[in-house]
Amino acid sequence: MSDTASARKPLPLHWKMAIGFLTGLVLGLIVYAAGIGGATWAQLAGDACPAAAAGSDVAWQCRPLLKLFSETVTGPAGEIFLRLIFMLVIPLLFSALVMGVSEMGDIRSFGRVGWRTLGLTVVMSGLAVVLGLVMVNIFQPGAGVDPAQAQLMMSENAERAQSIVAGSSDAPKGIQMLVSIVPSNVIQAAADDAILAVMFFALMVGVGMVLTKSKGVDTLRDGIQGLFDISMTLIGLVIKLAPYAVFCFMFNLASQFGWDLLFKLAKYVAVVVAALAIHLFVIYSLALKFIGGRSPLEFFKGVQEAMVLAFSTASSNATLPTALRVAEDELKLPRRVSRFVLTVGATANQNGTALFEGVTVIFLAQFFGVDLTLGQQVMVMLVCILGGIGTAGVPSGSLPVVAMICAMVNVPPQGIGLILGVNHFLDMCRTTLNVTGDIAIAAMVSRGVEDPPAERLSD
Repeated sequence: MSDTASARKPLPLHWKMAIGFLTGLVLGLIVYAAGIGGATWAQLAGDACPAAAAGSDVAWQCRPLLKLFSETVTGPAGEIFLRLIFMLVIPLLFSALVMGVSEMGDIRSFGRVGWRTLGLTVVMSGLAVVLGLVMVNIFQPGAGVDPAQAQLMMSENAERAQSIVAGSSDAPKGIQMLVSIVPSNVIQAAADDAILAVMFFALMVGVGMVLTKSKGVDTLRDGIQGLFDISMTLIGLVIKLAPYAVFCFMFNLASQFGWDLLFKLAKYVAVVVAALAIHLFVIYSLALKFIGGRSPLEFFKGVQEAMVLAFSTASSNATLPTALRVAEDELKLPRRVSRFVLTVGATANQNGTALFEGVTVIFLAQFFGVDLTLGQQVMVMLVCILGGIGTAGVPSGSLPVVAMICAMVNVPPQGIGLILGVNHFLDMCRTTLNVTGDIAIAAMVSRGVEDPPAERLSD
């Protein structure tokens, strides 16, 4: 009986996502290598198709079917999955953060957790940026890019690069960035995806609930807990679609770009990925061991589902529900700590993003021959740490920050067109570090903290 039950045990979700990931990647690379991808609409209409005259397979040589499949099936399917997640992120983030703060019990407990979270976030982000700057200065990836290939890639991405640069000029800077965190209209902030403003409002509501003792507040707390439970239930249903969405993401990426762009910027990609890997598996392992008192191997085994989803979606916000569940179910972290740290960390603890921004700015400076002084690189490091805190947890959310920093140190910001082709792959890698780092900091902050007995019994 037990053998039959174990044989019918469903495959874990992270294995399903891994299968979807590998299947999409392999099929996409096959399609790319066979030349099925990238048809123009003229080819789709049957124009300018030399293979047709030769009598060969038009679908494989002119590639219209792949384009149609991508634009009508895999593309919309992946976008719908992300939209479903983002639709639920605001209520989830608001309710989780409010409950995380209100369950602290008193302001002193909130202060201790808050300051430990802030301190670890700044330290780990600082280490990430320093590591990235050291590696990019040692290996000099910007000096090895072929100028002709670089100009071709920049011209191909010129329109998108210009829109990113324009967007970075409109973003609030300096003191206005701090002012924008305080929303004048929280409904408008939620509609505009101003995540930091929504988080500030949630923090204020949580603090107000800690300071106010009344039956009405208890009723409100139960209602917000209900909102959190509903959000998690709905996201649980959506997450079941993740393996199919992961297949779509990887198929589209591989069939469109293949490995060509990675080879063209191989040195830059290698520096970024190596720095991210060292920070994730070496620095965080040491921090977990000596600060969190946890086994790194057990930690990484417990968070593998969140890591796979983060890599696939390239979005910290989209991975937040899975990160919350993994923290509570797999790592057994106190939920009042995990809810607070992970919801704040989805926007504020972006180690991978800060590292990527620093490496990319110095890489572009090397490419354009801009010699940055030590003082300028220190300024880049500080801005990257702040930029990592304020970067939106959505795909490619760091590119406007990179453009802004480039302009600050007299590096042509249009140069980001050079790395747009490989950005999505690097976005997947840095998001994996961002999400895993959030959970690691939650584990470190949780050392010596337990949920109240009533909460443990309710589980």
